[in-house]
Amino acid sequence: MATMEKVPMLAEGYERLTADLKVLREERPRIVEAIEEARAHGDLSENAEYHAAKERQGQVEAMIGDIEGMVSRAQIIDPTTLSGDKIIFGATVTLLDESDKPVRYQIVGQTEADVGRGRISYNSPLARALIGKQVGDEIEVTVPSGEKFYLVDKIEFI
Repeated sequence: MATMEKVPMLAEGYERLTADLKVLREERPRIVEAIEEARAHGDLSENAEYHAAKERQGQVEAMIGDIEGMVSRAQIIDPTTLSGDKIIFGATVTLLDESDKPVRYQIVGQTEADVGRGRISYNSPLARALIGKQVGDEIEVTVPSGEKFYLVDKIEFI
């Protein structure tokens, strides 16, 4: 029997997932109504509304299953309760790039990643290279644009 791997995430990500799940569950009855209404139009073989509603039903059920799986395996981590001198999940890290320009990232769960907001998934190449490192360590990461080099400047748990 396979063990269920925990899915680390911040409380904010957990709340967003449960809100998404609620919205999807509320959509279920509307989809069933659309299917019933489309059935009432007769011949289902050429009924675009029926096929669209059935397709949407499949999508919603798949998303509900995925989100329920993540929520049930969620390991909620509050970065403010963490400390230490090594980079771990939830840490906010300030790096200096090759031109000593500071860049800042927080290591978060897959569903919370948003590079535009400085949040990278713990599965990303950069996060995997950072985890376990300390201030002063140099990091080399292979990204689609080539090799990137960083120096760990600061580790915060905020």
